[in-house]
Amino acid sequence: MSAFVDNSGKIAAPVFKDILLPQCGAPRSEVIIGPQFGVDTGIIDLGNDTVMAVSSDPLSLIPTLGLKESAWLSVHLLANDMATTGFAPMYAQFVLNLPETLALGDFEIYWGYIHQFCKDIGVAITGGHTCQIEGQNSTISGGGTMFLTAPKGKIIISNNAKPGDVIVVTKETAISSTSILAMSFPETVKQTGKDVYEQACSNFYRTSSLNDALFAAEILQHNTELKAMHDVTEGGVVGAIIELAQASGCGFLIYNDLLPVGYAQKKIANLFGIDHRFSLGSGSMIMIIKRGTESKLLNHLKSKDVPAVVVGEITDRDEGYKIWQDDKKNDVDFNGEDPYWGAFFTALNAGLK
Repeated sequence: MSAFVDNSGKIAAPVFKDILLPQCGAPRSEVIIGPQFGVDTGIIDLGNDTVMAVSSDPLSLIPTLGLKESAWLSVHLLANDMATTGFAPMYAQFVLNLPETLALGDFEIYWGYIHQFCKDIGVAITGGHTCQIEGQNSTISGGGTMFLTAPKGKIIISNNAKPGDVIVVTKETAISSTSILAMSFPETVKQTGKDVYEQACSNFYRTSSLNDALFAAEILQHNTELKAMHDVTEGGVVGAIIELAQASGCGFLIYNDLLPVGYAQKKIANLFGIDHRFSLGSGSMIMIIKRGTESKLLNHLKSKDVPAVVVGEITDRDEGYKIWQDDKKNDVDFNGEDPYWGAFFTALNAGLK
């Protein structure tokens, strides 16, 4: 692993702080929110009480999953970031750096699904760049950017948590990591039970948290009741809570027994030796809400078939990152390394089927 990235392949926090942040081009007064650790979107003031939110992410092209599934991840992981604002994405740009080995017919299928998934959520594709590159054999096929506009006073930013606020998690932990492991190594996962394999595969299309966020935004007042949101990616549910707390300059206390984990996720996590709490969990959304609004939010999400639970609260920075486990309060022990990546490549190199 390179010295300037962490164990997940993302830029290491010191490098982000010391090299990227001080060198972000020309300062412009209309940039309300620029690059920040744990903040999902940039926010630009367009005037007339309107702002634009922007977010970028890698695109996926994963042969062991398939073209449709890769397109789903490419679109919806971008949309999940956008959803943290409380609004739906509107526009997208895609830069495709494709392997030379990708046939025209496969490209047509892949792009057709990107088009369809964008259309389904109301996103217009406004441009980008497409090429094939010699030696490109990564599962990352390029990058995408999504945009939206919204009223300035209504936009939600993930650094707005305050001590005393309540932490809500939608769905369950490790949805995406365990579903990808099941789809990539079906014969291995079926050894734990056919029902486990089938549930994990069906979980794949639960990796969008766009509706989770939009349903919350329609029932709670923006920024006073619904304070902040952060979608779960590398580092899992607990990693996402850490990022949000760090962005907000706060601590937190969560309860291990309240963290939601599905039966299939737990079985597969145990099979591959990964901690479901810290494992890639796209599909879950972290919501920070005003104390006293829990029932209003949870009942509304339940009516929309989105499971959600309270898992803890935001605390003062000085109290640190704590988890209540084994009848005592402990420091959260997480070094930033998502165990999913190591488990996936270990299984791949071992020739698991």
